[in-house]
Amino acid sequence: MLIKHILNRSPRSAQPAGHPTGTAPAATTTGPAVTAADCGLLLLRLTFGLFMAGHGAQKVFGLFGGGGLSATGKAFEALGYRPGKLFAVIGGLSELLGGLGLALGLLTPLAAAALIGVMINAMVTVTAAHGLWDTDGGVEYNVAIAVAALAVAAVGPGRLAADRFFRWGRGGWAEAAVALGLGGVGALISLSV
Repeated sequence: MLIKHILNRSPRSAQPAGHPTGTAPAATTTGPAVTAADCGLLLLRLTFGLFMAGHGAQKVFGLFGGGGLSATGKAFEALGYRPGKLFAVIGGLSELLGGLGLALGLLTPLAAAALIGVMINAMVTVTAAHGLWDTDGGVEYNVAIAVAALAVAAVGPGRLAADRFFRWGRGGWAEAAVALGLGGVGALISLSV
């Protein structure tokens, strides 16, 4: 009964005011209509989420031309993270699981927090010294990933997401604050150790 109610509710009442999917036509008897905003959010989530999951798989498993945990651990030690292999596991799993979570729209605020935390670390330890543009090794790419993850947490992952049945699946200020706050605290902890 509860599932039937969720599927048949009006999209306008299901979304906060101003939400991009809140302007959808009224629900039909088969469920709410999928909007262009839902498809756009899916495209954004899949692109950034799967790329980040791939980066994590490079670090953890050595897939897609990555060095795996041993090589990544040595690289992390060169950046000052000790023990390097432990931080390689933490960073790699944050990218892998955060990326998959974002792509699936699953536990979206936590997935966004994981990606934001990793990107803050990357900016502080590697790319900030090179300026803004990625062509010079700068922060451009890291900022884009962090902002995309935060934006998805803020507006919600859309109807084409695993979180669609949960309160946090609609996004909002609290979800954005959780993503930014946990990502920032996680980055601060790893940078201070």
